[in-house]
Amino acid sequence: MALDEGLNALTELLGDRLSRSAGDRDQHGRNETWFALSLPDAVAYPETTQEVSELVKICARHDIPITPWGTGTSLEGHAVPIRGGVSLDMSRMNGVLEVLSDDMQVRVQPGVTRQALNEDLRATGLFFPVDPGANASLGGMAATRASGTTTVRYGSMRDNVAALEVVLADGRIIRTGSRAKKSSAGYDLTALMVGSEGTLGIITELTLRLHGQPEAVSSAVCAFDTLEAAVETVQLTIQMGIPMARIEFVDALTAEIFNEANGTAFPHKPHLMIEFHGSPEGVAEASQRFGEVVAEMGGADFEWATTTEARNALWKMRHGAYPASIAHRPGCMGLVTDICVPISRLAEAVSEMRAEIDAAGLIGPIVGHVGDGNFHSVLLLDPNDADEMARAKALSGKMAKRALELGGTVTGEHGIGMGKLGYMRAEHGAGWDVMSTLKHALDPQNILNPGKLVEQPE
Repeated sequence: MALDEGLNALTELLGDRLSRSAGDRDQHGRNETWFALSLPDAVAYPETTQEVSELVKICARHDIPITPWGTGTSLEGHAVPIRGGVSLDMSRMNGVLEVLSDDMQVRVQPGVTRQALNEDLRATGLFFPVDPGANASLGGMAATRASGTTTVRYGSMRDNVAALEVVLADGRIIRTGSRAKKSSAGYDLTALMVGSEGTLGIITELTLRLHGQPEAVSSAVCAFDTLEAAVETVQLTIQMGIPMARIEFVDALTAEIFNEANGTAFPHKPHLMIEFHGSPEGVAEASQRFGEVVAEMGGADFEWATTTEARNALWKMRHGAYPASIAHRPGCMGLVTDICVPISRLAEAVSEMRAEIDAAGLIGPIVGHVGDGNFHSVLLLDPNDADEMARAKALSGKMAKRALELGGTVTGEHGIGMGKLGYMRAEHGAGWDVMSTLKHALDPQNILNPGKLVEQPE
């Protein structure tokens, strides 16, 4: 009864922008990976912060769960409404509100995607650098503390969000942070919300830091005989202080998958993909120094992407690694691992993962933002094979435990959602209890994205 009353009140607020159609509910109950379909009772499409605030107040009065939805590209089930309620689709809040060129900042609504923002900024000489691959919404990227291929130079969402507007679980609207370069004014509520995965508040506006579009860009790809040589090349490049904008690793199986999907002819070996940004002189010097490191480490088949079109094709291929991997085994689903370790332990961790995947009898290409010590395997599973799923989950757990032993983390960028809940106690200890305390203080009814990130009540 409370649910029906609440949904009726939401219909009065939003009209036909509260949908109970089977198609909308089905779309918002699905996810990119292996988590089961879980339908919301309705899908809401707000257009203003005030509407979000009123919606949250109604849901709080009727004890209705709210699960924010950006573009649905998250990989740990963040946007799956596992307790029903309302899926809060932010796609209509997609305005670029103000470009603050002199301060190299921009104000946006949460439904703006990263690609749409950079298209809007093209004439300004500025760009937003965080690039997780998927054309994700900026609100979702902040909520999951996203990073990606350019983090080695420009940082993650943690480093590029200056301020937020957030609706809390009781409907209050707060602003966190400011446009100032720095502040020591109390608790850093912006940092608290960035990475909270919609469990503490709903982001309705972001002030983001921008960067100047580089004068020169140079990209390249090169092959190595062994996985260890490729990863050690990354370590040596970092130790030498060569300024990279991106440095990505793909293993031999991924190179084979690239060939299948793109018609390329990469040798079936591990590869590095690298990009430099800066002045023409600076890029030329960095490229030369990196070429010397590659030669010293036995790299071969060195190929520069000399045109914008060639560079775009190279990174489109890298960003397409996940769907290309899924296509490699038709009918499969993916279980994606996501660990991050200190750079000094990177070669060891990647080698161990390759050996563990092979020993488990699984198919699992490995890719990584290795400049950050972050790498993934997409374990390609038969959805009808329970034993294969069990082996994959056991392997994922083993590698997560190994990441912690090496001084790392169980997730470098994909977040916790539902998929990584089982590792939080091991990584954070009593710190996880503190997260639960914060959650209860800000959302005592547990209506904001319940079932995610923090310890769940029995």
